Amino acid sequence: MTPEAGSSARRRARERALQALFQVDLGSGESFQVYWEAFGDEDYAAREQAEALVRSVELHRARIDGLIEECSTNWRIERMARVDRNILRLAAGEMLAAHAPKSVVINEAIEIAKRYGGEGSPAFVNGVLDRLATKIGL
Repeated sequence: MTPEAGSSARRRARERALQALFQVDLGSGESFQVYWEAFGDEDYAAREQAEALVRSVELHRARIDGLIEECSTNWRIERMARVDRNILRLAAGEMLAAHAPKSVVINEAIEIAKRYGGEGSPAFVNGVLDRLATKIGL
């Protein structure tokens, strides 16, 4: 596998994890199985990686949300745009679990924010994640 292929596979996993976290955040109560039946595809490696990322975020959600609030200036977690909030959760979860280097996690989060977030999302995500990385000592 080329480095680009590995990177794109990880990006697909992160995007799928974001979509699943967004679905959970909507409070639909649907399980991963329902999500994958509706939106999944044959990329099982990305699916497994995405599920691991989402499980990690959900397991540590209270801590992650607390850290995000501490690192965002004048923003409560529930007031953030859903996409931004879940990109931050995903990246914070990866940082805490040390799944990838800080710079990779932040760059990927910014790229995903460009694709799925609003006009100000990339800058907001970058600022919060930079502060978060410093706070947790990365």
